[in-house]
Amino acid sequence: LFIDEVHMLDIECFTYLHRALESTISPIVIFATNRGRSTIRGTQDIVSPHGIPIDLLDRLLIIRTLPYTEEEMVQIIKIRAATEGLTIEDSALSILGQIGAKATLRYAVQLLTPAAINARICSRSTIEKADIKDMTELFMDAKSSAEMLRENSDKYMK
Repeated sequence: LFIDEVHMLDIECFTYLHRALESTISPIVIFATNRGRSTIRGTQDIVSPHGIPIDLLDRLLIIRTLPYTEEEMVQIIKIRAATEGLTIEDSALSILGQIGAKATLRYAVQLLTPAAINARICSRSTIEKADIKDMTELFMDAKSSAEMLRENSDKYMK
């Protein structure tokens, strides 16, 4: 069983999982999260590493992961583009790698589809650096969006 964004589970879910994991027929469960210390959902003030209750956390084997390098991101994006049947210039791949390193890999990958559509509109079958630039002007990553909202909070409804 794979549970992504495990920090989104509430205290009742963790109680159930804890009980299930102590069963003689318990499944192998993999939890994934990108949170540091955070409040456990369903509680008011219980802060725990990864948002997982300490008694459950004590029973887990934690695997340390490292962020991707820019070069690794370029390779991942290249594979994703090939999987989607997209042709992309090396310069555009390089820009996407830089974007992934600055923002997130998810954002960089999400730019592929609108960039491919933009290239098609321009009667091209290959994604170019200009397509990526155009898409970054149209679509923001989550960090930039949050920063823009913070800077302009007085202009939005409360």
